[in-house]
Parts: sequence; C-alpha cells; structure tokens
Amino acid sequence: MNIGQYTLPNNLFLAPMAGVTDRPFRQLCRRLGAGMVVSEMITANKSLWASKKSLLRANHDGEPEPRSIQIAGTDPAMMAEAAQHNVNEGAHIIDINMGCPAKKVCNVMAGSALLQNETLVAEILTSVVNSVDVPVTLKIRTGWDRDNRNGVNIARIAEESGVQALAVHGRTRADAYKGDAEYDTIAEIKSAISIPVIANGDISNPEKAKHVLDYTQADAVMIGRAAQGNPWIFKQIEHYLKHGEQLASPEVDEVRTILIEHLHTLYDFYGDYTGVRMARKHIAWYSKGLRDGNPFRQHMNTLEQPQQQLDFTEQFFAQLEQKDGVAA
Repeated sequence: MNIGQYTLPNNLFLAPMAGVTDRPFRQLCRRLGAGMVVSEMITANKSLWASKKSLLRANHDGEPEPRSIQIAGTDPAMMAEAAQHNVNEGAHIIDINMGCPAKKVCNVMAGSALLQNETLVAEILTSVVNSVDVPVTLKIRTGWDRDNRNGVNIARIAEESGVQALAVHGRTRADAYKGDAEYDTIAEIKSAISIPVIANGDISNPEKAKHVLDYTQADAVMIGRAAQGNPWIFKQIEHYLKHGEQLASPEVDEVRTILIEHLHTLYDFYGDYTGVRMARKHIAWYSKGLRDGNPFRQHMNTLEQPQQQLDFTEQFFAQLEQKDGVAA
C-alpha cells in the first residue's frame, strides 16, 4: 500500500489515540508488525506547541519513515500553519483529525464535529494540502449522527481536495464508542473514491480484520483499542492474512519481555514520575485476562518508583509462568 511516495510494509495501521500512541508505543507496534503508525493528536493552536504535552506528542526521534503527525483544529489558516510547523519538525505525512468524538474536542467544533460543516471541511483540507509538499491524510467517522451519515460526501471532498488516504471509523460522532461499528458506509465510501481507504472500528482479531477487508474492499485496516496491551495483534493479523492460519498466542515469558521493554521506554521517555503513571494503564491492559491479574493491578497502582514496578512485574510473571505457560 502506498501513501504518496511512501510504500508501506503492509496494510495494518495503528490508530492514533490520545494518551496511548506515544513514541514508545508506536515504536513497539511497528516492531511487532504495524505497517503504519500515527502520532497522538496535536492542536493547531500555536500557543500550545511549546507545552510539554505537545512536545512529547510531536517527538518521533528514532522512528522510521514515514512519520505521520496528526493535527486538529477548526481554522484553515491555523491548520495550514500547524501542518507546515510539523513538516519542518520532521513529519513525512500530515494526518487531519475529523474523527475524534471527545466532548472537549467537539465542543470547540474540532474533530468529528467538523463533519457537520462540509464547506469548512473543504476549506481546511484544501488549505492544509496546499501548504505542504508531503502527503496529507484524513481520519473521519461515518457522520455526525445516524440520521446524518455523510461520510461519502466527506470522502469525495477529501479526494477533490488532494487528500491521499482516508481512514474511516465505522461509527458516527453521536455513537462515540457505543454499540457495534458498521461497515456498510465504509464500503460505500470505498466504492465512491479512488484514494486508499483504511477501515477502522471493532477490529479485534485476525478473522475480523479479514472480514472487514473483504466486506468493505478497503485497502487497509486500522487497529485502536484492540492493540492496547496486545501490540502483537499486528503480527497475528499479518500472519493470518498471508497464510490463512492463526499464529499462536505469545507465551507468558514473551509477554513479560515485551512489557518490561515497554516499561523501560516509558521511563526513559517521560521520566520517572510521569513514566510510572503512564505505565500503570499499560500494565493493566497487558495483565487483563491473566490469572490473578486483578490483585496485581491493584497493588501496582500503589507503587511510586520505576524499580518497584519492574520488580513486581517480574515477580508476577514468574509466578504466572510457573502456573500457566501461555498468555490468556
């Protein structure tokens, strides 16, 4: 699959997720089979670019090409300036967020709230595309609510504006993350435009990935929540798509190794204080479904130092390996 001049190693994308897809997690998912990853959302508000949060979100040191940075905002000129700024900082692809359903984003008419205003969508996309000489991609939902599924219209606008790939989450903004994703609209969008379409929403295992690709005829799938604590899902999906057979779940020792490596990268990236707190949610995701996972998580949330987290994680997985041998 290509995005502009970039040829991706496969058609498996890690979805951008605020507070999750930081540089350590992006690098881990790429190593475990993701063909493309996208940064956390960065605001187009110039006054916030120098904040610690924005600087960390824009940090892609050591990541392989192409590096995609997602921006969000409502003003075409500000979005263009944000795109230029991030390209100057090393972005190879600019991704525009028109899919986030969070109230704090939609309340300022950004994210998926923009789907209500097709004229403004066109102005933003045209402004950003014309401002940079790198590919621009777009993430949307199927519409504002179930009575206003205008994803096909938005897709056509995107293609006409020069957007080079479109990711579509199979829910409306009003749906948030409730109910089941629907893929009929994604299939309609794919048949209506010629640029690559990436299907997103409820793709939680290899069989579902293949079903969605077959049903929508999309060019790629995007994995979000299913990758949390489960970064090897990309390797499993890639194997299933190539060979038509399941790749065995990782053994407990492999899960422990990946988690410990992940924790070290979090401490290095954020520092001890923030790193410990960021690590807690990842530890919770990795241990979900494992034997004795609940008391493990409860005690982990009381620990304040990196070495305490590392030692307790090693202890937990050593005991788990003796009992089980295979991850749940």
